[in-house]
Amino acid sequence: MSLYVIADLHLSSDRSKSMEVFGARWKDHMEKLRNGWNSVVTPEDTVVLPGDISWSLRLEDSVDDFRYLHELNGIKLIGKGNHDFWFSTNSKVTSFWNAHGFDSLHILYNNAYLTDRCVVCGTRGWFTEESQQNTKDEVDYAKIVNREVIRLRMSLGEAVRLRDADGRGLQIIPFLHFPPVWGNFICREIVDVLHEFEVSTCYFGHIHGAYYAPPKTRFEEIDFVICAADYLHFTPLRVF
Repeated sequence: MSLYVIADLHLSSDRSKSMEVFGARWKDHMEKLRNGWNSVVTPEDTVVLPGDISWSLRLEDSVDDFRYLHELNGIKLIGKGNHDFWFSTNSKVTSFWNAHGFDSLHILYNNAYLTDRCVVCGTRGWFTEESQQNTKDEVDYAKIVNREVIRLRMSLGEAVRLRDADGRGLQIIPFLHFPPVWGNFICREIVDVLHEFEVSTCYFGHIHGAYYAPPKTRFEEIDFVICAADYLHFTPLRVF
């Protein structure tokens, strides 16, 4: 059994939201994703999806997107991104999926999962500096960062518990939606938590169109790996 990752699926089964504004690579991206996904992922594999899954604004409107995802091979561990407005709570989402028979879908949020080769954990994270935000109302960015730090620490704490109970000393790998480090931006609070838990590799999505970027960036002894769908040509990246 293998572990894969791919973020930013931006599913829109009713085609109400096109991603082609981000470039030609996004043309027919759901068909590309289905083909790329099933060419590498088997039914026994697990795929981590770190956020921006569906454009649906409400959970009840997301059925077709999650049916599409459920029908792809493998078990899916689904994180939250900045565009996942359909997300409410872990229990509500899980109940909704169960009601529709989407038993291959599982939430990755404030929790962790033990796999054959590592412990998977993660949260949304935080990326853009306050000076780059375009919001209508005043936003307490420090509060947002603090909240994400709490969630990351909660998820990493659960990962440590699972690792120690398992006894094999497996690597803990966090999967975030936002990059903790990108160009000149550093979310110091997030990076410090990664150091606190001795993380050596972290995966992230969110970034689109940066095809010039290296697949992996090393910062303070941590490897940050980009896994946005368009960067990966809509084919999940093998972790193990």
